[in-house]
Amino acid sequence: MNNKQWVERKMKATPNGVGVRFPIYAERGENAELWDVEGRRYIDFYSGVSVNNVGHRHPRVVAAIRAQLDKFIHTGYQIVPYGPYIELAEKINARTPGTHAKKTAFFTTGAEAVENAIKVARAFTGRGAVIAFNGGFHGRTMMGLALTGKVAPYKVGFGPLPTEVYHCAFPTALHGVTVDDALGNLKNLFKCDVDPKRVAAIIIEPVQGEGGFYRAPPELIQALRKICDEHGIVMIADEIQTGFGRTGKFFAMEHYGVVPDITTFAKSVAGGVPLSGLCGRAEIMDAAGPGGLGGTYAGNALAIAAAHAVIEAIDEEKLCERSAALGKMALDSLKGLAKEIPEIGEVRGLGSMVAVEFMDPATGKPSPEFTQRVHAETVKAGLLILVCGLNNNVIRFLHPLTTPDAIMAEGLEMFASAVRAAAGKTVAPARAAG
Repeated sequence: MNNKQWVERKMKATPNGVGVRFPIYAERGENAELWDVEGRRYIDFYSGVSVNNVGHRHPRVVAAIRAQLDKFIHTGYQIVPYGPYIELAEKINARTPGTHAKKTAFFTTGAEAVENAIKVARAFTGRGAVIAFNGGFHGRTMMGLALTGKVAPYKVGFGPLPTEVYHCAFPTALHGVTVDDALGNLKNLFKCDVDPKRVAAIIIEPVQGEGGFYRAPPELIQALRKICDEHGIVMIADEIQTGFGRTGKFFAMEHYGVVPDITTFAKSVAGGVPLSGLCGRAEIMDAAGPGGLGGTYAGNALAIAAAHAVIEAIDEEKLCERSAALGKMALDSLKGLAKEIPEIGEVRGLGSMVAVEFMDPATGKPSPEFTQRVHAETVKAGLLILVCGLNNNVIRFLHPLTTPDAIMAEGLEMFASAVRAAAGKTVAPARAAG
């Protein structure tokens, strides 16, 4: 079967709503590389959307899954539990910011983690309202959609959504939105729409993922902590995309010196096996009664085993430091490219969470058209990378933290050639070797 044949079968067998970004079908992966069913090699700079922080098929993860397979695959932790779940919870409790008593619960998807964080916050406070931010992404379940600050394609046709969810502006200096604007928006929200004493939680990504890789300014995070303390609101840090070394710290909130009440995590925690969770202050996490949290596959044994291996790899291979080094390599290359390509409006990043935003140099407005041309050129070259942003004009770098220097350099040169080709400066970039 070739890619074209699989595309034809997909169109007949699966719904349009399950969109596919690349018209290629994977055959195998190794660290930062993928090969499709036709034997073509691709450099992977999207990592399963920050799932494969330790790369494809990390030997530790593979070995841990194989060892667990020889014991059991599934019991349902809430029916017949197992020790590695508790051991992993202890590790997460020790690694999230703050020295207070904490507890962790595991689920399957990032959306489940967010849903349960809201449930816990509501149970603890006895309140219903929740505040999120424009451009934020928190999942595709109904509460996740309500919290997500982008309509197309996520919310179109799926209403009505859960009520008592409010959105505030997110500071983006490039687009003229300041921290004062965002805090003024929040203050106005409290005056006009919802009593702060009715708010259960404020949820925020330390660095927006789908929204465009905008980092929350430190003064915003500090102000939110103060507001939450003043009004008894639970502060939730959504670290689903930023966690497990992606920003150069184990969790991105470590950059701020601010302790959230609940941290949600997923994606890279288990090296590609579905696992998510939330870790929070013990008294908050205990607000839900027995049976109020959980799920059939929540904390599946294979995923728990994989997660232990991921944490070991991050520690022993110093992948937080590696994340910072690879991020600097990317930023240096992209900032050099920006000097010759006027369509590059901004290069930004924190650790290995790096982005390029494209603007029309004549109007100063976002340029999704140029971005799509760049993206098309990268796919032709054999570089897999994703578009994001409210205006679909940002390309994000989510390379594995285990990417070798040579492959990182190769991918960056392929990207630079793709940008130049999109700008009409050179011929299209050559395909990846192999």
